[in-house]
Amino acid sequence: MLHITIWNEFLHERTNPAVQAIYPDGIHIALRDALATNLGDAAQLTCATLQEPEHGLTSERLASTDVLLWWGHAEHERVADEVVERVQRRVLEGMGLIVLHSGHGSKIFRRLMGTSCMLRWREAAERERLWITLPGHPILRGIEGDFIELPSTEMYGEHFDIPPPDELLLISWFEGGEVFRSGCTFQRGQGKIFYFRPGHETYPIYYHPQVQRIISNAVLWAKPELGNFHFDARHVPDPLSPIA
Repeated sequence: MLHITIWNEFLHERTNPAVQAIYPDGIHIALRDALATNLGDAAQLTCATLQEPEHGLTSERLASTDVLLWWGHAEHERVADEVVERVQRRVLEGMGLIVLHSGHGSKIFRRLMGTSCMLRWREAAERERLWITLPGHPILRGIEGDFIELPSTEMYGEHFDIPPPDELLLISWFEGGEVFRSGCTFQRGQGKIFYFRPGHETYPIYYHPQVQRIISNAVLWAKPELGNFHFDARHVPDPLSPIA
């Protein structure tokens, strides 16, 4: 059984009527329902939000999480540093992390990348094509054609201040002319990380079947392969072989 936790800031859905109309129960619930449909009985799904004690990410919750999905936007700095450190430690131990859309600005993503993770943006309901650059990758399983087209999106444009990805799966082209690295994988310690750009809160992008499929595939790709890995530095006074 794969244990998945979906973390959502859960602010706009409670305060913005336009967002409420699209995601009445929260983006985390839309993601949970999509994963439940695509992964079925193979996954146990739970949700956590910013407003809960310890943001719903207690040590116990994280210890039992195989893959964590992260969606945040307006309240990145309200996430407690001790929780960020807890999540980082679990990623290094092997927990998978899927960072969605504006989660690029989250404390945890910036910490794991070691850069600002900033970019150019514009909200103009423009068309986007996500071009596949690494066909055959497990995250793209079941995606047919050369690109995915979204009719109305928020633009993210280069330069995207991240380290060179281990793998670049998707490059976006926007109607206004910009391009963006929209599907990137990284490894930190034993943990796999996938950044996936689509998903602004005022567009129903998380209901798009191909977007749902990619996120579901990413969860399966990011799951720990060898369980948790704990490493404690220790003094080793006796060598394995004689030292001349």
